[in-house]
Amino acid sequence: MASNEELNAELVANRAWHAMPVPETLEVLDSSEDGLSDEEASRRLETFGPNELPERAGENIAQVFIRQFKNPLIYVLLAAGAVSSVIGEWRDALFIFAVLLVNAGIGTFQEWKAETSAKALQEIVRVRATVLGNGNRREVDAGDLVPGDVVTLESGDSVPADIRLISSRDLRTDESVLTGESQPVEKDHAAVMDEGMPVGDRQNMLHTGTSVLGGRATGVVCRTADLTEMGQIAGSLTGEATKPPLVLRQEAFARRIAVVVLVLIALLGGLEFLRGSPLAEIFFLSIALAVAAIPEGLPISITVALSVASNRMAKRNVIVRLLPAVEGLGTCTLIASDKTGTLTANELTAKRIMLHDGSTFDVTGEGSDLAGEFLSEDQPVDDAQLERIRRLAVTGALCNEARLNKDDESEPASGDTVDIAFLVLAEKAGLAQQDIRNAHPQIGTIPFESERKFAATFNRHNGQVLAHVKGAAETVAQMCGGINRESVEEQANRLAKEGYRVIALAAGEVQEGAANESDEDALTGLDFLGLVGLIDPVRSEVPGAVERCRSAGVEVRMITGDHPATALAIAHQIGITASEEQIMTGRELTSLESDQEALAARIRDARVLARVEPRQKTTVVNALQNAGHLVAVTGDGVNDAPALRTANIGVAMGKSGTDVAQGAADLILTDDNFASIVNGIEEGRVAYDNVRKVTWLLISTGAAEIVLFFLATAFGQPLPLTAIQVLWLNLVTNGLPDKALALEKGEPGVLKRPPRPPDQPIFDRLMIEETVLSGAWMGAVAFAAFYWLHQEMGWGEFEARNMTLLLMVFFENIHAFNCRSEIRSVLQIPLTANPWLAVSVVAVQAVHIGSMYIPGINEVLEVEPVSIQHWLALLPVALSLLVVVELYKWLRVRKMEAASQPAIRQA
Repeated sequence: MASNEELNAELVANRAWHAMPVPETLEVLDSSEDGLSDEEASRRLETFGPNELPERAGENIAQVFIRQFKNPLIYVLLAAGAVSSVIGEWRDALFIFAVLLVNAGIGTFQEWKAETSAKALQEIVRVRATVLGNGNRREVDAGDLVPGDVVTLESGDSVPADIRLISSRDLRTDESVLTGESQPVEKDHAAVMDEGMPVGDRQNMLHTGTSVLGGRATGVVCRTADLTEMGQIAGSLTGEATKPPLVLRQEAFARRIAVVVLVLIALLGGLEFLRGSPLAEIFFLSIALAVAAIPEGLPISITVALSVASNRMAKRNVIVRLLPAVEGLGTCTLIASDKTGTLTANELTAKRIMLHDGSTFDVTGEGSDLAGEFLSEDQPVDDAQLERIRRLAVTGALCNEARLNKDDESEPASGDTVDIAFLVLAEKAGLAQQDIRNAHPQIGTIPFESERKFAATFNRHNGQVLAHVKGAAETVAQMCGGINRESVEEQANRLAKEGYRVIALAAGEVQEGAANESDEDALTGLDFLGLVGLIDPVRSEVPGAVERCRSAGVEVRMITGDHPATALAIAHQIGITASEEQIMTGRELTSLESDQEALAARIRDARVLARVEPRQKTTVVNALQNAGHLVAVTGDGVNDAPALRTANIGVAMGKSGTDVAQGAADLILTDDNFASIVNGIEEGRVAYDNVRKVTWLLISTGAAEIVLFFLATAFGQPLPLTAIQVLWLNLVTNGLPDKALALEKGEPGVLKRPPRPPDQPIFDRLMIEETVLSGAWMGAVAFAAFYWLHQEMGWGEFEARNMTLLLMVFFENIHAFNCRSEIRSVLQIPLTANPWLAVSVVAVQAVHIGSMYIPGINEVLEVEPVSIQHWLALLPVALSLLVVVELYKWLRVRKMEAASQPAIRQA
């Protein structure tokens, strides 16, 4: 046996574990099938470090700051500062460099904050592993695994480390993430491979990052972290993260705007040159206008808006794994929801028992509460009846992988909810799980898989080997003799129509050899014990959430493996209106596969899809997408992963969801609650609205400055602002308010409008109208004020520019409030809905006022204090923008209401 000192990273990395028998593997790792002690596991964790894959080194705050200067416009400004220094304009040079530093500081703060928030969110979703040690089975963070730990895995788990199998049963894995091979891989713990065997052919190994598709396994961890096969690959990856589609589209949009603006600035510069303006003045002005008019801050503002939305979603129990999902969820038109645990509470309770002779009993008590009794026609059962119920309860408790934790109030039960319900049923019958298992030692098992539709155990009792089976009524009935199968299915249907989840149970003697081999073919001629009806109550908030979806123009479909009658009963409870003709079964899906057109039409019309097999969920999602829907799919099991990947938005469950489902999803619901999806849709729409508001503000203020200078050139006037003043205006008015707009809360009725088309551009007709109107008004009025002061009042250029600059600051600050809504009056939106915007505007105004009084700064900016009379004169001029935009909104709403009237009358 290797000593602890010999067990090191080099030994772990260089051993061909797949070429070693299990006993030798355990010996080298100084471990056993019972795992490591807590003390030894802690010591090895210090030696080997956390079990975490290498990640691309994140940027420190200094690197983020330096990256703010990697922008073509910044290069131009740096050049302008350098030229100013060379020609002796030190004040201009210092101001330009100061502007660059302030912009970089703001950008660094926003990016660093977003990155910190993203890391915090990632910590919420962690892979867990079940470890054996100190004679106990416990769940730990996968990051705490060390070589020598013994772990157990089952269907749906992600493999947390490189593992040499010790035992396995029907084990199949998906190793496509590692090998590129999409076919499931059969595993065999007893195999011993050649040392040179490729990774994809190592049948006795499991590898980090792969997933268990079916079966059960126990194995010993042989490599962790960067020593694993996946770790070696991850260590070589240094690529940048993919940007969200919305950010990419907006960057492309900003580049197109930049081209247009540069052409206009070149034209303006040419006109100024022909008028005889100095080249240096033209140069600096062109640079200043380019910086002011090109929305270079738009991508980061969008990222801020999406990051804010993802944080808001997290507070409403929706974890965003991929930032594009924030945008996508807001455009969702249909939710294909799993039933159990999402629409219902996932707390099954056995409420009705129907024995093989047709006698029926009701069961009192709810959930994991062990108090309850059995009633026959509202009267307690007698001893003979209780004994018959106990036989059924024994089978339900033996064919079971759950555990009751009577002494743990925080987690009274663990395991599958069906199994828990049967353990509670046995307790109500006076049967303790451990006593039953001690009296019926298990010698074989067939675990439940969705394709199999049953589970079975083989147990020894009183010299006999008995099989205990539970599963779908139609499946279990086929294993039984001496019964009317049609009658059994009819009874099951009757229970299902009442909303019960129906489980059939059977037991009978089998040959010991069949039990040792867990032979499914041996399950014949069993005694049918009866049916148990379990109720999983609908979550109280779900009917309201479904109604909110309906108001938002989002359809809801239920996809479940349950019986059609059960599914229909639940659908009616939650508000999904569906007739029997609108229920589609998995069998019907299969029968229509040869006629794709008929299949697609049937799926489009179905409201409830029941008895659906895992592979069929993807077919359903594809058909709905082809019908023009943007589909969000919910799921929790490994069998949901393909549909989650296929969907436009995959939504996994945080509590009940498997690692595979969570890895395939875009969003994770921490509370497994359907209502949280609706909250996510709301936040997604709010995020998109805020992106539009930021776009409106940045594009229209840039347009206003271009209009101001073109009018001055067209009318032969001096430049209304100096280059430094333009830079200052851009700094103070766009540095904070645009980011504050990204924090706007949702407007009333955000869930009462239809989803926007996914391909709808942000710069649509409404955006064009409001941008042209507000930009033209600000630019034209500012020019009129400059012209009147300079030409009519006889003010000098210095004084006229000082007033014009103050007016533009007023305009752009007031316009930030206009942009809080595209159709609602600013008077209808309370300041408390976004206090940060008010704070940012006050701060900007205060900074500009301060610049008028601070010596040195006022000289660089060529500004001076303004009398109270001039303040009062400029204020109503600036407020005219508010009046103009308010009038536009009023007319726009009137037009929208007029357009909706014919549709209402027609409806």
